Formats: sequence, structure tokens, C-alpha cells
Amino acid sequence: MKSDMSSLKKSDKKAVLDFAAWSFNVTTSVGIIMVNKSLMATHGFSFATTLTGLHFVTTTLMTIVFRWLGLSQPSQLPVADLIKFVIFSNLSIVGMNVSLMWNSVGFYQIAKLCMIPASCLLEVVFDHVHYSRDTKLSIMVVLIGVAVCTVTDVSVNARGLIAAVIAVWSTALQQYYVHFLQRKYSLNSFNLLGHTAPAQAGSLLLAGPFVDYLLTGQRVDHFVFSSLALFFLTLSCFIAIGVNLSQFICIGRFSAVSFQVLGHMKTVLVLSLGFLFFGKEGLNLQVVIGMVLAVLGMIWYGNASAKPGGKERRSVLPVRSASLKGSSEEKDGAEK
Repeated sequence: MKSDMSSLKKSDKKAVLDFAAWSFNVTTSVGIIMVNKSLMATHGFSFATTLTGLHFVTTTLMTIVFRWLGLSQPSQLPVADLIKFVIFSNLSIVGMNVSLMWNSVGFYQIAKLCMIPASCLLEVVFDHVHYSRDTKLSIMVVLIGVAVCTVTDVSVNARGLIAAVIAVWSTALQQYYVHFLQRKYSLNSFNLLGHTAPAQAGSLLLAGPFVDYLLTGQRVDHFVFSSLALFFLTLSCFIAIGVNLSQFICIGRFSAVSFQVLGHMKTVLVLSLGFLFFGKEGLNLQVVIGMVLAVLGMIWYGNASAKPGGKERRSVLPVRSASLKGSSEEKDGAEK
């Protein structure tokens, strides 16, 4: 009886922590999209890659403060693994920006939807994960729902297709690698960010101005900041700390696939908030139906993947003995 009660309490605690992690990610992600929309569309700061580099600078400062306060303990991450992660992550950021520039909005959205099948394939090949029929169908409903409410005109060109393929696979690999590194080296989210954020900040700040000039034809060092533009830039950087941290927490607790499925809830929320704050132009029956389908699919996925056999890992990656504080974060958040 005591063991049943203990198991129930542990399950309840995990559910609460899972919901808190997901809510944290959704709130910060939706918030930064709204802030960046204002920064770029209203105030003209269209240098997305450089902005991402600044995001990682503030995230790096956060990890230094946490280490100084003793909230993050020293850890090890081999240079080879760090380099791989930074390559995947930076290709994802640049690839997404280039894909948006070279493709129609419709094809860009379709490419983003392909990240779930790509993440599924990585889990099946490398982790031998098995999905039940209901889990597969629920993912299909999510994809159809998001496609219905976001995909409009679709036109494809050769260079746009190449950019989209690079963006999809680099993003899927980056998110898979977050989960992989946390499990393999018993790294909690703070420690992993402490290793990756400085490398990404340095590389993106070096490459960002050149990439942004290629994409926009404008130089970031010629941009004249107004007081409001500077305010929104600073606010974006601070919110980015939460976005980067919550992403690592969520992928550590769930998986790349679950993170992608839950991530489409952000798409629905962004659309809803966009209609609420920026006008109802484009809101029609098709969009509403798509949103409803996507939400129903997400609920179905949550139930289907939680059932026995819904999503099973058939091989276990060897994990280093957990000697770091905070490693219980990943243990409590065993993959759903």
C-alpha cells in the first residue's frame, strides 16, 4: 500500500513538473515571438541571426551568474560533441532564416511540419523507439490541423528546397542531440547551456552580420536605434534566457518528438494572439477548423503516448553515474 502511494505521489510530482516545464516554454516562446514581431515589423530591426547571437550572450551571462551562485555545478562535455551540437544548432538557425527568405510562407510552414517525422525517424533509428498505431495517428492529426490553419500558397524552387531540407534535418538533429547529451553525460539543463551557449554566442555574433547582410541587404552596424527599439531588443534578450533554458528542460524531460508536438500548441497560441492583438484579418473557418484539429491531435497524442506500448524505448543509452546536483531533473522527467 505504501509503495502504491509513493508511486502515485511520484507520478503526480512528475506530472506537475512536466506541466510547469511545458508552460514555461510556451509562455516564453510565445512572448518572444510577440516581442520580436514588434522589434522587426514595427521598429525595423530585421537582423534575425545577429539577434539570436545576442540571445545567447545573455544566456551565457545567466549561466555564469548561476555558477557563481552555486546553482550550477562544474561538468564535462567533450569538445567533439560540443562542436557537433553547435554546428547542428547554428545550421538550424541560419537554415530557418534562409528557408523563410527563399520559400513561400506555405512551403516554409510545410517544411516546419516535416520536423516531427524527421525527429521520429531519428528516435526509431538511434534509440529503437516503437510508436503504437494510435500515437502515429495522433501525430498525423496534429500535422493536418497545423497545416490546415497555417499553409497557404505553396511554391517550390531548387535553392529554397535545399535550404528547407538543411533547416529541417539540422533542427531535428539539434533537438535530438540535446536529449542525447543530457542522458549520456548526466547533464542538467543549466550545465548543458553552460557549455553550449558561449560557443553559440561567439559563432553567431561572428557570422550573424554577414548572414543578415546576405538576407536583408542591410548592415546591422548601420542600424539607428530608437529608445523603443532598444527596449524591445533588451526585452527580447531577457526572454530568450527563458526560451533557451525551457527548451533544454523540456527536451530533457520529454523527447524531441514530444517537444515538437507540444510546440505546435505555440503555433496555435501565436495565431490566436496575433488575431487578438494585430487584427482579425485572415481569421476564417479554415483556420478555426485547423486549430481545433491540432489541439484535439495534441490531446490524443498525450493520451496515446502515455499508455503502455504507446511509445517505448527498446534500447537504453548508457548513462554516466549521476554525480551532479540537479541530475534528478532529468531522472524525474523520464521520457514520456
